[in-house]
Amino acid sequence: PRIPLEVDARQVSGPVHEVHAMKLTLVSVGSRMPAWVESGVAEYRKRLPRDFELQVIEIPLSQRSKTTNLPQAIAREGEACMKAVGGDDYLIALEVKGKALSTEQLASRLGTLRDEGRNVSLLVGGPDGLAPACLAAADLQWSLSALTFPHPVVRIIVAEQLYRAWSLLNNHPYHRA
Repeated sequence: PRIPLEVDARQVSGPVHEVHAMKLTLVSVGSRMPAWVESGVAEYRKRLPRDFELQVIEIPLSQRSKTTNLPQAIAREGEACMKAVGGDDYLIALEVKGKALSTEQLASRLGTLRDEGRNVSLLVGGPDGLAPACLAAADLQWSLSALTFPHPVVRIIVAEQLYRAWSLLNNHPYHRA
């Protein structure tokens, strides 16, 4: 089913009703993140309740050299990303050319998916982007901004936005619009 993007913030902040557990999985190409990135993501993971759990899966970056066939390297990363995704997960690919969502729109979409009993996987590509197969498989291509962010920073931004969306869905005072 299609989930509306245009949402009145009042629709998101109504009374809390039956809550289904939702597993969120952030699948990100690249490993060995700096301590400040690990700490930032861990802070938001810790804040999320068990019924809105965020798991992070790191996919090793394919070897790059002057002779690397870049499309093949990206395709290998994409295959590994897709293997990490649950078969019935709603798939969100982070893509600079994707759809911009407000925090309220993200919260509404996640709330609808949670109510449907769906889990969500979010894919973050490496320095050369996501494989075309990942983009094609995605239920949504989401752009955080027209700006370009370093991939380690994207992890923190996504974790924070997921926490902020949860806070909206649960009338928690963290989000002040």
